[in-house]
Amino acid sequence: MLDVEVGAVAHGGHCVARYEGRVVFVRHALPGERVHAVVTEDGGGSFCRADAVTVLRAAPGRVEPPCPWAGPGGCGGCDFQHADHDTQRALKAAVVAEQLAHLAGIEREVVCEALPGGPLGWRTRLRMAVTDDGRPGLRAHRSHEVLPVGMCPIAAPGALEPVLEREWTPTAEIEIVRDAAGQTHAAELFEGERHPELGSGVAHEHAAGRDWELPAPAFWQVHPGAADAVVTAALEGVGDLGPGETVWDLYGGAGLIAAALAERVGPDGLVVDVESDPDATAAAGANLADLPACRVVRGRVEKVLDFLVRSDGAPDVIVADPPRKGLGRQLAARLGAVGARRIVHVACDPAALARDVAALAETGYRLEQLRVFDAFPMTHLVECVATLARELDPRDPG
Repeated sequence: MLDVEVGAVAHGGHCVARYEGRVVFVRHALPGERVHAVVTEDGGGSFCRADAVTVLRAAPGRVEPPCPWAGPGGCGGCDFQHADHDTQRALKAAVVAEQLAHLAGIEREVVCEALPGGPLGWRTRLRMAVTDDGRPGLRAHRSHEVLPVGMCPIAAPGALEPVLEREWTPTAEIEIVRDAAGQTHAAELFEGERHPELGSGVAHEHAAGRDWELPAPAFWQVHPGAADAVVTAALEGVGDLGPGETVWDLYGGAGLIAAALAERVGPDGLVVDVESDPDATAAAGANLADLPACRVVRGRVEKVLDFLVRSDGAPDVIVADPPRKGLGRQLAARLGAVGARRIVHVACDPAALARDVAALAETGYRLEQLRVFDAFPMTHLVECVATLARELDPRDPG
């Protein structure tokens, strides 16, 4: 048992404390608290991980978690159920600001914006594990242990009821989608195969003023308000993009942002939606069929980049929504070399975003605008939309 003073929040859903010269990453604590913590992982190096099990001095933002499984030794899905919603957003803003300062050398005030609906009942897409006796559950933090938790307070209403009322294959995983039409789709993942079990398998969504159809497992924003928020922020980021211009929508999925961009460039412009997932590209082709400016290209971004430049020339603007790991230094450098006047970067990992911003800065881009959304309440995750503008002199740090 460690008696520690809790310091600043860190990326990953924990706070930093020190004990006998070592760093302790403490979950279930808040900055400024004094807690008793139990070590959960210790590899013998400069740090260890711990759970706060007794709060000796509470921070003002502390509340009772709404889920009994959210505490020490419980479900690993939520990080901040012990903090009120305003405190959660302040913690996330602090993490984004710290990552930008540490990894990109940018000092910037950050605000984490709330989305409609509050911190519960928002998660429309989730994955459950199955216990050895066939019951659905969620995994403990940093563990393969499956906890038969029953209902989850952050899951969208109606998402879990049809899943929990039946037995599943022991040790399988369950992929669950609750779409905007109120239908639950669930598939069992077992031994490398996917077996649809509930729903039609075709999700119906509504965002950016349009109706969408896509395969249930294809990427879509998890929070019901996130799709509209991201599209609005992306349109702000593209700035004066206008009729007849060209924009790339990289990692474009089913075409959500591409559709909004097509309205900006008009029928004489060009929006290239690049996506590697075959289900998503098929959905994009169908969803964007009424927009003559849109063209869907199936392939990995790094593989098709040179082809895009050869076939259409450099775009005026680039929008990129890469996986959690970000663009990476090499791809960021290649995108920077294309020479678009703006790059709009959508990211759910602050560290990956900061690394990409730093890499793009080396090619002459300056962070102009940043919007941060609390698209994953109760967790440490956020959704960021960063706008980078090209400077005339790449050597100018901005």
